[in-house]
Amino acid sequence: MTPEEQAEFERRRKARNYVVAGTLLFFVVLFYAITIVRMGD
Repeated sequence: MTPEEQAEFERRRKARNYVVAGTLLFFVVLFYAITIVRMGD
């Protein structure tokens, strides 16, 4: 694997990790909001 291919691979992996982290964060916030709303009723 050339250095250019390695750099591209690392860039794609980092981008995919950000997407996964963002999705997880979204679900954590969603469940937190649902919990707060349900406790308020």
